[in-house]
Amino acid sequence: MTTGLGAVGPTDILVTGASGFIGAAVVRELVRRGAGPRLRVLARRPAPAWMTEAGVAEWRGDLTDAAGLAGACSGISTVVHLASHIGGDARQGTAVNEDGTRDLLAEARRAGVRHSLYLSTCAVYRDGDHRGAAESVRRPGDAGPGRSALVTDPASATSRSRLAAERLVRAAGGVVLRPHLVYGAGDRHVVPTLVRWLRAVPAWADGGLARTSVVAVEDLARVFAAFALDPGRGRPGEVFHLADPRPVRMRTLVTAVCEGLGLPIPTADLRLGEHRARTRAALAWLSEHQYSLLTRDHWYESSRVWARTGEPVGPGLAARMAEAAPAYREALGIQEVFARI
Repeated sequence: MTTGLGAVGPTDILVTGASGFIGAAVVRELVRRGAGPRLRVLARRPAPAWMTEAGVAEWRGDLTDAAGLAGACSGISTVVHLASHIGGDARQGTAVNEDGTRDLLAEARRAGVRHSLYLSTCAVYRDGDHRGAAESVRRPGDAGPGRSALVTDPASATSRSRLAAERLVRAAGGVVLRPHLVYGAGDRHVVPTLVRWLRAVPAWADGGLARTSVVAVEDLARVFAAFALDPGRGRPGEVFHLADPRPVRMRTLVTAVCEGLGLPIPTADLRLGEHRARTRAALAWLSEHQYSLLTRDHWYESSRVWARTGEPVGPGLAARMAEAAPAYREALGIQEVFARI
């Protein structure tokens, strides 16, 4: 059983998932804004030195251990819930994403926490061509299209458990933020997958014209920090897409990745059917849903969250990818990645 360690201290914001790609960026942004002494992180392992040196307190615990959460929310007014289990065993996903969220919210309720934020994903929607639709909480079978054609009907077990978690958060009066593709230093999914895909099938899929929503992790972190420090910006149960409101072509995204990592930009162009067949033969692990994300329109109306927080959108893909390129090159170890393909 895990337990809280040490004195709680004068903290009022609890962050889960602070050791992850997005969680670390959010904590770093909160520290940059002077909120380090107000933060407590729920962690299975000791917090890194840069956090503790900034005054961040830690509570040793695990979302899969309800007993270890007892006391974690004492003195907290806002929970920023960024932890999630992605991929792998579906039972573990349910244990972390759904059951862990339920236990965390129960502890927050006992402690009198007033506000919560949850990091979800646009993958909670039924797959298809998504072209600028507004946020939706519609379920399959709901009558009428309303103001959005999107239906929450995830393709993967991971996203189903995250949808269950966001429903728990919304029922408790929390705010949900749904990014699509998040990139930047520390990313282990978006750009690494693109690199493997390009090496396996070095060609455009139908011209690379599909449009997608992306957001740099630094810009996402600014939005979460704004809500965490002024949670009244969000209404109970509200849902926001969190992306740069300017969608990009896959051709633009791939070109930025290639230029940043010194990889050859594709010159060949294949029709979608042939491209899918070659991808299926070379990357059997890539699901139909994942392939769809890379080759069909998946972009979302995302202006509301920037207007609500007053945060500037950010410099855009080209500038942010150039900033992240050195970290990607180091983390990927380009020769090592190529050897695995």
